[in-house]
Amino acid sequence: MFEDLTGKLLLAMPGMGDDRFAFTVIYVCAHSDEGAMGLVVNKPAVDVSFDDMLDQLDIEKSDAAGDMSVYAGGPVEPGRGFVLHTPDYKDSDATLSVTPDFAMTATLDVLEDLAAGDGPKTSLLALGYSGWAPGQLEDEIMANGWLTCAATYDLVFQLDDADKWTGALKTLGVDPLMLSAQAGHA
Repeated sequence: MFEDLTGKLLLAMPGMGDDRFAFTVIYVCAHSDEGAMGLVVNKPAVDVSFDDMLDQLDIEKSDAAGDMSVYAGGPVEPGRGFVLHTPDYKDSDATLSVTPDFAMTATLDVLEDLAAGDGPKTSLLALGYSGWAPGQLEDEIMANGWLTCAATYDLVFQLDDADKWTGALKTLGVDPLMLSAQAGHA
């Protein structure tokens, strides 16, 4: 039996071995015995803007729509968009209610609603996702690859991207300077 990490944050540990995830914070959208899926919430995508995405998808942006950052959600399906958002928005059966405070929608409708200014109150747009095969995430945690902590609105949506990793560590009482790349086992 494993601990269900759905709705938690994963914090990459120093020395993880995969530079793509250095200082990364991932919101876990789903975790079961079939694997896990999450979105990186602190790494903006390089050279991709919300307006560019809307242009590519031929979606018109209204004056009511705000600007939003686009994040590199992970290395799996980097051309697919995912919107992590507050639960005030629902797109019929397409919205996954992750926790009472977070939901995720991965349809064109949510992008159209965001462009019209009718989307969720607060959201984060990610291209791609981070995925793990059955048991893989648990193995990476046991190998000292990740720490986990509770996800809060402020950590995910409010803190500056550069402060999310250290901010999440602080909720655990962990000083980033004291972290080791070595795993210890009793």
